Amino acid sequence: MKKRKTLQDLTIKDNFMFGAVMSVEENCKGFLEMVLGFPIARVVVSKEKSMIYHPEYKGVRLDIYAEDAKHTHYNVEMQVRRKKELGKRSRYYHSQIVMEALESGEDYDTLPATFVIFVCDFDPFDKKRYCYTFRNICEEDPNVKLEDDSCTIFLSTKGENEDEVSQELVRFLKFVTADLKESEMDFGDGLVQKFQKTIRQIKTDREMGERYMIFEEMLREEKQEGREEGRLEATQEAVLELLKESGEIPCELQEKIRNLENLETLKALLKLAARADSLRAFEEKAEEYFNSEDKE
Repeated sequence: MKKRKTLQDLTIKDNFMFGAVMSVEENCKGFLEMVLGFPIARVVVSKEKSMIYHPEYKGVRLDIYAEDAKHTHYNVEMQVRRKKELGKRSRYYHSQIVMEALESGEDYDTLPATFVIFVCDFDPFDKKRYCYTFRNICEEDPNVKLEDDSCTIFLSTKGENEDEVSQELVRFLKFVTADLKESEMDFGDGLVQKFQKTIRQIKTDREMGERYMIFEEMLREEKQEGREEGRLEATQEAVLELLKESGEIPCELQEKIRNLENLETLKALLKLAARADSLRAFEEKAEEYFNSEDKE
């Protein structure tokens, strides 16, 4: 069994620690200035949006949402494992920021500039670059820009083009990919030193320890719920597949089966479907199971 990490085991690439470090506004400001290459007057980190619910991750997940003095919005995410459709996920994050602005009564011409930044402990495009920056341009003429004020950046710890990016960025990414022991060494970088100092403070903070325990428990519950939901869906589909062998399944019956949320009841229906000679025979015997579910 994989050993559960304690707060003392975390490095900056662990989501909880990354969120805690970047929730310190000076740290977030320093990070954004390093990545973007221009000064930022002031950064406000939206702490209530650090724990969000969205379609891909049903439960708790740490992201960094920030806004600067010019109303520019930033979404930063630590990404340790390679996942599919990063491009579509970045589009989702941009749209969420825009939709929130529209809901607050903003006109299109006042929509904020948006930056979505992924810090990846892998190479998302396998081109050995430390940084991949995407903006909307015209395919027919790359000199024509859409100027929609959206930008997506992928940072990679696996880059090899040190002469094309700042040394500050390279040192930061080496810090990100370091293991626990290595992460405590001197990287010769002022920003990394700030992050290291913050991490040491977090690890000695009793309240942060309690928050981490709650965070871990929520993640465990989310994973358990995900496994249970997966078993429910698989059993529902198994019942329907068996019934299809007896003919076309009425929509009402399909809906009843898909609405069942009791795994034991579904298992009983699976056995019933395997034995039933016809859809009518199944429906007659299954009615008592549906009725018992309605009463609960």
